[in-house]
Amino acid sequence: MPSRGQSGGIGAAADLYARSGAAAYSMSREHFAAILEEIQQKYVRDASAHAKVEFCAALRIEELALARACAAGNERAWEDFVSRYRQKLHAMALHITRDIAHAAELADSLFADLYGVSAHNGARSSKLAFYTGRGSLEGWLRTVMAQEFVNRYRKQKRTVSLEEQTDAGAQFVAKAPEAVCALDRRLETATDEALAELSAEDRFTLAAYYLDGRTLADIARALGLHESSVSRRLDRISTGLRKRILAGLRERGMSHAQAVEALETDVRDITLDLRSRLMQDSGPAAFPGRKAPAPNAGEGSE
Repeated sequence: MPSRGQSGGIGAAADLYARSGAAAYSMSREHFAAILEEIQQKYVRDASAHAKVEFCAALRIEELALARACAAGNERAWEDFVSRYRQKLHAMALHITRDIAHAAELADSLFADLYGVSAHNGARSSKLAFYTGRGSLEGWLRTVMAQEFVNRYRKQKRTVSLEEQTDAGAQFVAKAPEAVCALDRRLETATDEALAELSAEDRFTLAAYYLDGRTLADIARALGLHESSVSRRLDRISTGLRKRILAGLRERGMSHAQAVEALETDVRDITLDLRSRLMQDSGPAAFPGRKAPAPNAGEGSE
């Protein structure tokens, strides 16, 4: 918001700067205005001056100033960030991984990316530079962490080969065919029933994210939602689906421990066509008014 014509007045810019607390992080009014102009260009480039003022007024100004000051390397900002979000990030990581050791590793890895410890050509490279203030910083961090977890999982699946596992001493014991068939039938039936209880939109969300590899931003655009809303929805669906499958397995004679172990089965080891189940009645036509995702959409995110 550097000029009167672009943003609706110097007064509005000065008020936003004062409310942001950016001065506490040694961020000049000009620097803060440049950040707002960058965000305007991305989301409301062709809007009227009045609309741009309203857009900026709706941003999470204080959180935006904090995030961008951290990205710029201000130590006081980073201290405030750690104080406010370190414990929350570890809690998020534990919720995602369900394992204390992996949670600590995931949270620490994300902290490194947020701090910008890896530099390119001598410049800081912090993911916080991509936060735009349109949603809460906590929600944005949760989305970034979820995406990082998926990326790490995919990378691990690609890099850990059968030969490497053999060299590491991993044992590959063939399961008894009859036992596998019995497990498959119970797991497939319980999974099929649980998927059938989901709404068409929930099935589409799962298929787009886990089967098609679409980003949260892609799915958000398709459903007309914000990325943070999609992240929360995925967490809700996954948690509910797990509970339904566990209950279905117990109804079929498994103990709780056996049911939990069955859920560790690789989806490639069962014959249930997950894609057809998830996509049944869950295409774009299933929810009128929603824009269908473009084929092979890019990997962009906020």
